[in-house]
Amino acid sequence: MSPPSSTSVGLETAVGVASTGNGAVGSALRSAQPIDALAWIAIVAFGLALLVRWSDVVVPARPIAGVAWLLFGTYWLTMVPYYYYDAQSPLQTVLALVALPLCAYTGYLLWNGRESLFVLTKAVALMGLIYLPAETIPIVRQWLIETTAVQTHYGMELLGHSPGINEGMNGYESRFNFNSEETATGRTTYIVLACTGLGSMAIFGGLIAAVSAPLRRKLTAFALAIGVIWLLNLVRNVFIGLATPHGWFQQDLVVSLVTTYMGAEEARVSYLVAHNYISQLLAVVALIGVTYLVVKILPEVLEPLEEVLFVLTGTEYDLETALGADVRTDGGSRDT
Repeated sequence: MSPPSSTSVGLETAVGVASTGNGAVGSALRSAQPIDALAWIAIVAFGLALLVRWSDVVVPARPIAGVAWLLFGTYWLTMVPYYYYDAQSPLQTVLALVALPLCAYTGYLLWNGRESLFVLTKAVALMGLIYLPAETIPIVRQWLIETTAVQTHYGMELLGHSPGINEGMNGYESRFNFNSEETATGRTTYIVLACTGLGSMAIFGGLIAAVSAPLRRKLTAFALAIGVIWLLNLVRNVFIGLATPHGWFQQDLVVSLVTTYMGAEEARVSYLVAHNYISQLLAVVALIGVTYLVVKILPEVLEPLEEVLFVLTGTEYDLETALGADVRTDGGSRDT
């Protein structure tokens, strides 16, 4: 029998952050350096707009920020072919498609004077500065991937599985070495950068760093968010890493639906269901839960979140009031 095939255990969070590392390295996207460059150009443009605004030159800052948002949306549009054809992820494909009009609209609002969007602009710029160095600096990327692989393997061992780790298609010691002759699908998975949870961590890191608040509360919120994301991400990796080789979702009905409507290989069904459907949908729920926990400690992050809601709906929101008496933007209780 031929060696077992591998699929990537990549996860992109449902919320946008400039990320180009959540696919199998064999993908044509992985060698598309202009896409990486576009992400960097967008982040640099965000930073330039913020620098100009910090210098009290508000009017030129707005057009620069508007262009930066358009570039950011264009970057996400370039990701659509990968999400649709390679990752076969409906959720990520839809999010990448809607990113361009939403980003373009955000840029339009900024250009036309909605200066409150500069907080969201700062948050996105900081997200990119957290994520992109790990994506583009090989030694950092390797350390994150291989460390996550070891931790995921330890989680598997706690459940009675010890396949070992060897070199994956990405060249790192990140592939779970299940024996293809002893598994239901003959397949296994390997860890890529998106499996590290760095994308989600960058989202909260950017939001927390962007708002004005006492350092102690910002550090507390950051530590909580990173800890919860790390734990949930580890559980997710173990789930996908075991579901794929053991064929947990190879039931006839599921196989028929996924192969017919997604054009997937039969042997990949368990991976696609575990990764693209169950894990990604639960990731959305997890992000909402982590956001609530962060808001309890650092209500100031409600400001950029209100801006997101305005872009999506065109309606002004007062999340502080909506969330009740125990959340106030000065960090205290509304009753005190």
